[in-house]
Amino acid sequence: MIVLAVGMPRAGSGWHYNLVHDLMATTGCDDAREIREKFGLQSILTEVNCNIGVLSVRRLAMVLRPAIFGHTFVIKAHSAPTVWARGLIQGGLMQTFYIYRDPRDAMLSAFDYGRRAVEKGRPNAFSHLTDFEKSVEFISEYVDGWEQWMNIPAVFKTRYEDFLTNYEAEAGRIARFMGLLLEDEKVQAVIEQYRPGQTQGQQGTHFFKGQIGRFRERYSAEEQAVLSERFGAVLQKMGYEL
Repeated sequence: MIVLAVGMPRAGSGWHYNLVHDLMATTGCDDAREIREKFGLQSILTEVNCNIGVLSVRRLAMVLRPAIFGHTFVIKAHSAPTVWARGLIQGGLMQTFYIYRDPRDAMLSAFDYGRRAVEKGRPNAFSHLTDFEKSVEFISEYVDGWEQWMNIPAVFKTRYEDFLTNYEAEAGRIARFMGLLLEDEKVQAVIEQYRPGQTQGQQGTHFFKGQIGRFRERYSAEEQAVLSERFGAVLQKMGYEL
């Protein structure tokens, strides 16, 4: 089976991926990095967290091959669901965990992360976000993706803010959804490993600040008004204050 950990960029998705990956590992499933090497999937499962990128029919077919051979492994994505992804989920061939965050904080985090990378001379996927307007357009794609993922009942959903402030309960929910016993020492060890404050510097977690509501300090009243007008209805659905 394919296990997909998907989420908004800068929504704790690396942290979320590694928790899901290591919880699955307690069941004896395969390490995704080893699957990537064994089946020659380096071109489509990139970076340390085996990010598949777009959920296209070609890419999904390639990762389906090891699943058909009996391997269970965890991959990561940020993209919206496609008809092919929906088919795998509905057919029971892909289990999916989705994490999202207040898009206003997510876009600010992406902007800052991109600027830090430029300053260090190592541009990344966010380095093109050079101003507020570009950041708004960037996050809009993932706000649209949020609505699509939320409309798939079989997908397990997590809010970043709940994950950060009520980690024990949220990690427990994820573990139980996998059919794991919280009393299992291996399960508890994984949950403890990714507890907030323990993940700083861990490879693949991409954790930097992760503050809630930081956009209120950084964006002007005018910019916040633009965000409320642009995303107001969705923000309310997500449970965030305007």
